[in-house]
Amino acid sequence: MTTEFFMLMLPPTTTHQQKQVTIKNGKPVFYEPDELKAARSKLMAYLGQHVPENKYTGPVRLITKWCYPITGKHTDGEYKYTKPDTDNLQKLLKDCMTDCGYWKDDALVVSEITEKFWANVPGIYIKIEAI
Repeated sequence: MTTEFFMLMLPPTTTHQQKQVTIKNGKPVFYEPDELKAARSKLMAYLGQHVPENKYTGPVRLITKWCYPITGKHTDGEYKYTKPDTDNLQKLLKDCMTDCGYWKDDALVVSEITEKFWANVPGIYIKIEAI
C-alpha cells in the first residue's frame, strides 16, 4: 500500500518544540501557544483531505519534502538550510497524521526521508510506503 500527495500550502514554520510550560498549583502544565495551535489546525485541515481508506497497521517509510517560498537569492529546488529544524517539523506532522487516522501509531514509521527546499511552489510532498 502506498499513499502519495502534495499539499499546496505555505508550510508552517512553528514546530512541536515550541510547546510552553506554566506552573499551576505547584505542578508543571504544558500548553500550546496560539501559533502552534494554528499550525496544528492548518496541518489537520490539509491532511484530512488525504487520509487513506485503511489505516496503516504495519511498518512504513515516510518521505516528506517541505517546500518553502523562495526568499533572498535562493533558487527553486535549492536545499533550505535554515530553521525550522526537520526533526521538529516531522514531530508535529506525524502527530497530526496519527490524529487524522493515517496509522494506528506513529511508532510504525520505521524509516524517514525528510528534506527542506526553497521552491517556486510552496507546500508539503508526502509519500507513505508500507514496508
